[in-house]
Amino acid sequence: MKKAYKPEEVADLFLEHFNSKDLEGIASVYEEDAVIITSHEHTAARGKHEIKAFFAKLMEVTPKFEGVTHSLPIVNGDIALTSTKLPNGFVTAEVGRKQADGSWLWFIDQPIISIEKTDNV
Repeated sequence: MKKAYKPEEVADLFLEHFNSKDLEGIASVYEEDAVIITSHEHTAARGKHEIKAFFAKLMEVTPKFEGVTHSLPIVNGDIALTSTKLPNGFVTAEVGRKQADGSWLWFIDQPIISIEKTDNV
């Protein structure tokens, strides 16, 4: 399985796995005990099993993510904040951590931190 060796590479791997409907690949970009906020009510998917279930459902209504724009990561030592703007105006936020082997994984994911108005909304 591919690994991200820069914080900004995690999002690219995530997109590659999501767009190819690879749930194991998606789970591979998260730490074992990662958490994703799955709704506006701040319910969460915790751990790889729940993360895979969340993304399996999301793939039913959003088959691909295309035309995304990544912001430059903010890195402080072994922790990084990443963000992506989706074509529909949704803005994501993720917190990644550098692993012992030098790769990066997300351990917190907020898929909709904001909604920025665009022509596509």
